[in-house]
Amino acid sequence: MSAAVAAAAAAANAARVSSNRNSHHHRSSQAVSHRRTPFYPPSPQPALLVPVLSRYESLKRRDWNAFEQYLKQHRPHLRLSQCSGVHVLEFLEDRFGDTKAHAQNCPLSVNRPEPPPPCPCSCPTMEAWSSLEGLVGRLRVAFEENGGQPETNPFNAPVVRLYLMEVKEAQAMGRRIAY
Repeated sequence: MSAAVAAAAAAANAARVSSNRNSHHHRSSQAVSHRRTPFYPPSPQPALLVPVLSRYESLKRRDWNAFEQYLKQHRPHLRLSQCSGVHVLEFLEDRFGDTKAHAQNCPLSVNRPEPPPPCPCSCPTMEAWSSLEGLVGRLRVAFEENGGQPETNPFNAPVVRLYLMEVKEAQAMGRRIAY
């Protein structure tokens, strides 16, 4: 029996004995109480506790696992040290979202002078820019936490920053916001 269980059992027994002593004094004038002291299980040992992750840490771990899965499924297989900004773009473009990115010739594009038609366009949807930027930021940190060097971090590559800027502009045009 562990020390915590033994201590809890001793405390429960002491409470029960104390309760029995007090009830002997009042037995003549009051009904006997059969209430028991509730047993509270001992708290888990510190070694068994699972650390609670913050939302950011949880998302970072999930995103890193998804990126590692992408590397494993890539043909030919990629090691982290072989990863480049182009591979990051492939990974990002596989993510689907529901934000429209209108083409230049789309009737809903900002550059068109006539009012938009009543029917929806067939332009593709993609992940929202803010979601992509958050994902890249979390993966940038996770890369270095998993042994990558800051100077070889593919999530810092200029092609990735350019891609994010283009996505932001395309989605702003789709919402008719000029940046």
